[in-house]
Amino acid sequence: MTELFRDTVAGQLLRLATGRKILQYPEERDPSIWQKYVNAEKSANMAMHGSTEPPSAQEKEQLDTGVSEEDTNAPSTDHNSNHPRRGSPADSSTTTVDNDNNDLVNTFSNTKVDIEKGRNADIVDWYGPEDPDNPQNWSTSKKVWVTFEVCLLTFSVYIGSAIYTAGIEDVSKVFGVSRVAATLGLTLFVLGYGVGPMLWSPMSEVPQFGRSPIYIGTLALFVVLQVPTALATNFGMLLAFRFITGFVGSPSLATGGATIADMYTPAKRTYGMAVWGIGAILGPTMGPLIGGFAAEAKGWKWTIWELQWLSSFTLVLLLFLLPETSSANILYRRTMRLRRLTSNDKLICEPQLIGEQMTGREIVMMVLVRPFTLCFTEPMVLLLNLYIALIYGLLYIWFESFPIVFIDIYGFTLGTEGLAFLGILIGAFVVIGPFSWYQRKYIEPKFNEKGELQPEWRLPPSFVGGFCIPICLFWFGWSSRPDIHWIMPIIGSSFFSIGAFLLFNSVLNYLTDAYPMYAASVLAGNDFLRSSWGAAFPLFATGMYDQLGVGWASSTLAFISIAFIPIPFILFKYGKKLRMKSKYAQKDF
Repeated sequence: MTELFRDTVAGQLLRLATGRKILQYPEERDPSIWQKYVNAEKSANMAMHGSTEPPSAQEKEQLDTGVSEEDTNAPSTDHNSNHPRRGSPADSSTTTVDNDNNDLVNTFSNTKVDIEKGRNADIVDWYGPEDPDNPQNWSTSKKVWVTFEVCLLTFSVYIGSAIYTAGIEDVSKVFGVSRVAATLGLTLFVLGYGVGPMLWSPMSEVPQFGRSPIYIGTLALFVVLQVPTALATNFGMLLAFRFITGFVGSPSLATGGATIADMYTPAKRTYGMAVWGIGAILGPTMGPLIGGFAAEAKGWKWTIWELQWLSSFTLVLLLFLLPETSSANILYRRTMRLRRLTSNDKLICEPQLIGEQMTGREIVMMVLVRPFTLCFTEPMVLLLNLYIALIYGLLYIWFESFPIVFIDIYGFTLGTEGLAFLGILIGAFVVIGPFSWYQRKYIEPKFNEKGELQPEWRLPPSFVGGFCIPICLFWFGWSSRPDIHWIMPIIGSSFFSIGAFLLFNSVLNYLTDAYPMYAASVLAGNDFLRSSWGAAFPLFATGMYDQLGVGWASSTLAFISIAFIPIPFILFKYGKKLRMKSKYAQKDF
C-alpha cells in the first residue's frame, strides 16, 4: 500500500513537500544500490554507435575492425550477450581516459566511445525482467485495482452525456427552447470529449507528464466546472460549459485503453480492455436511470449535481490511490532521482533519448497533428474508426427513441423509463463470459514466443458483433407496439451491447496491436471520430422517429449498419498487406 500511494499524484506532492524525506525509493534509502539500474549492454551500444539497440552485423564488423586497427588493448564488451550486464564501478564517475591513447571509455560497460558515432551515456532501465516498478510486473491484485479505477473514471465521465438526457424536457421548458435545441447540451458534451483526447492523449505519452497528472488535473477541472454548469443563467452559458466539461473530462475515454495496455501483456490485455469496456457501457446505460428520478423530482439541475458528486468521489479516490502506469514516465522519474543522488548528468533513459532527438516542431506535430494523421491517412484506422463511429452514432440516435417507446407507448414515468436501459447492461455482462472463453481457448495459443500476435486475429469476434447490431434494431423497432409486452424491446436492446462489446474490443485491441508505438494517439483519433458522429446523430433523431415511426426509423438504422459489416472481414484478409505498406504500423510478427 505504501508503494502504491508513493506513486500517486498525492504521494509525489507529499514527497516534494517534505524534501523527499518520506515515501523514499530503494535507491534513496540505500544509495549504494543505484548502479543496478544502469543497463551496461545498452550503454555499450550507445558508446559504440549512438543507439541503445545492438549494432547490425555490418556495423559490428566495422566496429570490430576499427578497434583492432587502432588499439588491440582497448576495453571490450560481450556484444552477443542476451541479457544486460550491470556495471559495478568503484565510484559514480562514468568515464575514464586512457592516458596512453587518450581514449574515452564508458566505465559501466568498459567500452571505448566512438567519438564520431557513439555517445558516452549511462542508460537507466529496468534492473531486470522482474523489476517491480515495471507496470507489467505488478501483482495481479494491483493490476485489478488500477483497472477498477480506470473503469470508475471512465464511468464517471461517460455518464455525463446520458445523465443529461433525463433533463432535456425540463431544459426545454426552463430556457424556452425546442427539444432539438435542448439536445445540444448532450451533443456538445459528446463533441467535447471527442475533441479533448486529441490533445490530452498525446500529452500523456510525453515522459515528463505521464498519465496520472493528466487524469487528475483534467478531472479536477471537470468537477469544478459542474458548478457553473448547474448554475447557468441562460441557455448559451449552459451549452458553453457542457462543451468545456466534456473537453476537460475526456482523457480517460481514449487514454484509458493505453493505461490498460501499460499493465498487461498483449495476451492478457484483452481481458483488461473487456472490463474497461463494461465501465464504458455502464455510463450511457446508468445515466438515464440515475438522472431520470432526479430530473423527475428536482429538475435538470439535479442531474448535473449528481454528476459532480460522483466525479468528486472519483477525483479523491484517484488522487490518493491511482499510481502512474506510463513506463516512460516511471523511467524518467527514476533517472532524475539517480541524477540527484549521484550528480552524474550522463544518466539518461531511452524515453529521454527519443525526446532529445525531437525538435519543437516535431513535438507539436506529435501532440496536435499525429492523432489526425493516423486517423485519416491510415486506411485500416480510418475504416475501423468509421465503423465504430457509426455504432456510436447509432447508439445515441437510438437512445432518443426510448422516451417515445417506453413513455409514449408503454406509459413509463421519466424515472422508470431509465430501467428500460438495463437490458443493454445485462447484454454486456452476458457476452463477457463467452468472449473471455474464446480468447483463452483460441487466441492466446496464437501468440508467439515473444508474446506477439498478428493483429488480424483480434477481428473474428467483430464478425459476430456486426450482425448483432441490425438484429437489435430490427427486433427493437418492430416489437415496440402496445399489443406486445414491454419486455420484448428490452430483450432486443441487449443485442446492441453484445454487438458493441464485440466490435469495440476487437477494434481497440487490433489498433493497439497494429500501432503499439502510437496507441494513445490512435485511440484518441478513434474517440474523436466516434464522438463527432455521436454528437451529430441525436440532433435529427426526434424528427426521424416522428416522421418514420419507431419500426421504420430503427430499420433504417439497421440497414445502414448492415452496409458496414464487411469491413472487419476485409481487414482480416488484407490487413497484413496494408500494414506492410504503412510507415506507422507494426510489421514484424
